[in-house]
Formats: sequence, structure tokens, C-alpha cells
Amino acid sequence: MKQRIKLGVVCLTRNTFDYVAADELYQGILKDLSALEQIDLCALEQPIMEPDEAIAAGKTFAAEQVDGIAVISGTFHLGHLLLEIKKYADKPVLLWGLPELPYNGGKIRLNSVCGVNLNASNLVKSGITDFTYTIGSKIDEDWVDAIRMIRALKDSHIGILGYRAHGFFNVGVDELAMYHKFGTIVDHFELTDLWNQPVEKDTVEKYAAVMRGAFDASAVSSEKQDKIAELAAKFRAFAEEKNLTAIAVRCWPEFAGGYGIAPCAAMSIVQSDDLLLSCEGDLDCAITMIAHRAAGAKTPFMADLSQVNPEDNSALMWHCGVAPCNLTDGVCACTLDTYHAGGRGVTAGFVMKSGAINMARFDSINGHYRMFNRNGEAVPMQKELTGTYAKVRFEEPMQSVLDTVIYSGLAHHVSMVYGDYSKPLSIFARLKGLEVL
Repeated sequence: MKQRIKLGVVCLTRNTFDYVAADELYQGILKDLSALEQIDLCALEQPIMEPDEAIAAGKTFAAEQVDGIAVISGTFHLGHLLLEIKKYADKPVLLWGLPELPYNGGKIRLNSVCGVNLNASNLVKSGITDFTYTIGSKIDEDWVDAIRMIRALKDSHIGILGYRAHGFFNVGVDELAMYHKFGTIVDHFELTDLWNQPVEKDTVEKYAAVMRGAFDASAVSSEKQDKIAELAAKFRAFAEEKNLTAIAVRCWPEFAGGYGIAPCAAMSIVQSDDLLLSCEGDLDCAITMIAHRAAGAKTPFMADLSQVNPEDNSALMWHCGVAPCNLTDGVCACTLDTYHAGGRGVTAGFVMKSGAINMARFDSINGHYRMFNRNGEAVPMQKELTGTYAKVRFEEPMQSVLDTVIYSGLAHHVSMVYGDYSKPLSIFARLKGLEVL
């Protein structure tokens, strides 16, 4: 389900243009907006023309704590209006222009696009860039989804269990830089806090049933199967008790020795139940998963750009066996395997389903953030490996994708989801001032 947000909506007009027609259009827009999912509206019922009305609107939006403001240029209007609103309610803005109406007696009726131009120029020359624009009769739902991402990250609380994985310096973060950019709070816990987490028997049995239904577990002892189900229940209970939106896990090298199994298979199972988990203590991948889910993506997961084949423009997006078990292709045998950590590395093994995918990463470097964001298509392949993986063909040449990853120093994990979320991510990057790779 998409993140719930509150949107401010206002229509700006001027009586030298057809403000009556603009009001009629605005009332229809308000009716359309009321049908959007997971949206609370804080809308001014009538268009405004004067600076004192704009001040009142800004104060209303501030008091209502809206997450973003759709500013409709019903007609051309005074430049004061948006500046006064923004002064009191400093939230991301959608500059919304309406299509011009048929001319009436040789006179332009709305001049709405010029109003958008005026507002954009005033903002940019004021040093304000947290806006995008749209021209049309419907709201830009990609902007709405970007606002959902901002809200979700601001509300998020992430736990890191242990630390980053041994030697993975490139996934380390400045937690206060993350807070400054996104509002995200990170809390640290020891691995033993998870291992000692009490669980309900019913929850363990629930995940045991998921495991039996999803996997051929014949290669794994019954003792290890019990530990997988118990660990899945521990992840769920720990997240709920600590009120965590996502958990980044130092899943090796200590985990298998200290708990008896590596967490991969348990993570696969509980992630299919909509719990966000990132491997190897990767906090930046965790926040990218949060953003993906806020826009409606189901079961984001972490993947590596593992193998490349420029000749057929493809890459193998692989990880050791942690992708949500609901993402199997429905053709391969889904197995539990013990191929690493001296037989304690219990992992999921399957080929992921075909379909359009988006992969992204909010990646920190020297205290600032940038974003990687690419679309592709997962295509059918045979199961030839352990772990969870998909063969992906990108929308741009594979060599170009690889050049970007390597020369930018992007960390080696991405959040991968099925569907196209590139546009809301791009808008999010603009609103939050992220460098786009």
C-alpha cells in the first residue's frame, strides 16, 4: 500500500482573465483529487487573488502540516501569491498549469502556463528549487508519489543490527547526514538482541508454513528448518517491538557461528511478508527500499550487479539467497541450500520472475547523497546457480550502465523492484537536491 500523505491544494487567479472559468475547472480538479488513494486533502475551496489571501493559505497549510502543495495557476496571477504561501509553508511544490481554453473574442482566457513560468522564475531566483511542474487537467501522480517517498523517509526509523559487513567500507554512512537529508533516524542494536528476541509460537508456525509452501527443503536438516522459521519470527517481532521501518543486518561473518545458521533464507521468507531488510548492514539500501515501497512497490529487495554481458545488453542481478520468496518465476525449483559458512549458510535458491524492473540506490559519499536509478526487464533464464537472481536487460546499453556504476564509485548494492518507479524517483531527487548519476 502506498504511503499516506496530506496535500495542500490552492488555485491562483487574477480578475483580468477568465477567473470564473478557472474556478469551474478547479472545482472539477478538487473532485478528481478526492478520489486519489491514500491522500488527505487540505484544499482551499475557492481560488485566491490577493496577497493577504495567500498569507492566510500559507498559514493554513503550515497549521495542517501538509506534505506538499499543488499550486494551480488557474489564470495568470500576481507573483506575490506563491511566495507568500511558500514563506509560511515551506513544503515541496507542484506548479500546475492548465491547458488553454478556446479563445473568446480574440482574448486569451487563462494564460495559465505563463503563471507557471512566473512562479518558477521567482522561486529559482530566490534560490528555491524544491518544485516540479506539470501542464494538464490531471495532477502529476509521479510528483504525488515523490511526496510519499519524502514522507515515508521522514517518518522512518531504521535499526542496524551489528554493523556493516567486514570490509564493506563503501556502505558506511554518516547517520546525521542521512538525518539532515531525509529526516531518518538510525538506532544501533547488537546481533544478540535479535537472537534473544522472544517470539510467539503461532508466528513461528506461520513462517514454517510459508517455508514449506515455498521451498524444497530436503537438503536442509529439520533442525535448521526450525531455526529458519524461528529467525523469521524473530525479525518480525523485533521490528514490531522496536517500531522499525526497516532493518540493516550484519549478516556475516558472525551470524552463522553465533546463531547456528546464516539469516538469508529467513530474510527471504519474512521479506515476502512485507518486512524491509537489507543485507550486510547497508543503511543506504534500506532507505531506498523505504522510498520504493512508499510509491507502491511490493517487496523491494537488495541485489548486486554481479555479472555483465554487454553483447546482449544484460546483467545478472544476484544475491546470496535473500530475495523475497514471493518473487519466484514459478518455473524453477525453489530450494533451500547450505552452500557456504561450513553448511550453516542456509539460503534461498530460485530464479526471479520476468517483468519490468526498477533498480535504485540513494548513495552517500563524503556526507552528501546522490541517486542511481535505472529501468530494465527481467527475462526468463534457467536455474544454474545457488542464490536468488534474475537476468536483466537495461533500457540503455549495458556498457553505459556499468560505466556509471564503476566511475561514480556507487556502492555494490541496489534496491530492486518490479514496476517502473523511475519518474517519481527522479522527481524525489530534484525535490531533495540529490545528484543524479
